[in-house]
Amino acid sequence: MPLRGSAGVDPAVRFEPTAVDGAYLVELEPRDDDRGFFARAWSEAEFATAGIEMTVRAANMTYTRQRGTVRGLHYQVGPADEAKFIRCIRGAAFSAIVDMRPGSPTFRAWTGVELTAADRRALYIPAQCAAGAQALADDTEMFYLVSGAYSPEHERGVRYDDPSIGISWPLPAINVTDKDHGWPLLAGPEEDQ
Repeated sequence: MPLRGSAGVDPAVRFEPTAVDGAYLVELEPRDDDRGFFARAWSEAEFATAGIEMTVRAANMTYTRQRGTVRGLHYQVGPADEAKFIRCIRGAAFSAIVDMRPGSPTFRAWTGVELTAADRRALYIPAQCAAGAQALADDTEMFYLVSGAYSPEHERGVRYDDPSIGISWPLPAINVTDKDHGWPLLAGPEEDQ
């Protein structure tokens, strides 16, 4: 069941839980009029009502030229772990996440959602969950808020094609970087990447 924001009388977003504990599909609740609409895309207070505590430290964008391209799956570990809030602002993408938090009730579970510029949905990804995306259209752009700064020594990754995870990418994966091909396959149930 969706969680409605309760920071005020008139909530601006809805939170739909996913198969990964603490990750949410976030839907806008636009206010329409003759000009178009207004919608709040981020509200610290409303996110807190869903149990999401995220201080935004940076905003990033990706542009992907070719449909089928896969980016990721990346995450950072403490003390530089970071939560992410991702939205597609042009085209369409399949956004996948894998829970890499030892001790989490959904450890190593994955979920994937389609995000499009037309539907304006977003995905909240908790810290220490690996995130990746596949462009479903040429010229796809993603915009995301992050709670921490990039730290190369704390970066980890999960192979996009790891058979122990079994992500069902909608299209054949293309344009995967050497770095993303090079992440080791997960071996044991508690092995930290």
